[in-house]
Amino acid sequence: MKKIFITAALVVAMAGAANAQRYCVIDTKYILESIPEYKDSQKKLDAVAEQWQKEIDAKFQEVDKMYKSYQAEQVMLTEELKRKREDEIVAKEKEAKDLQKKRFGYEGDLFKKREELVKPIQDKIYNAVQKLSASRMYDFVLDKAGGTTVIFSDPKLDKSEEILKSLGVKK
Repeated sequence: MKKIFITAALVVAMAGAANAQRYCVIDTKYILESIPEYKDSQKKLDAVAEQWQKEIDAKFQEVDKMYKSYQAEQVMLTEELKRKREDEIVAKEKEAKDLQKKRFGYEGDLFKKREELVKPIQDKIYNAVQKLSASRMYDFVLDKAGGTTVIFSDPKLDKSEEILKSLGVKK
């Protein structure tokens, strides 16, 4: 798998060199960490996440307490009371898991809060990258923060329409 990736990277690099395309490399992690606004947003996110985690932990502790109480009293309960208590424990555990999913799940409250606080900063960086790319005539801007990622490419270099035509999807 690594050999395929390295070979593909070399082919792309040689193709880029052959077309004399201009590119630059940036480090968005470094850029973000250098912006005070971002640091403040991260602190706010961390505080909110910690508060929500405490809330969730309290719910799971309550479930644990209910279960231990049930285990201690189980021998003295009728079958109907056992079922009722078991259902209560399961419902309470589901409630805790649902809250956890609501707060930290995919597109949950933390995701939305991050979008609210961090996305405007990321948009500013993207706009600055676009301006730099236009003024210096870069075709590509690569981000070295999380592995190499293309975060901007000159639209005239996008050959997606040609690929779609060759596949018969567009005429």
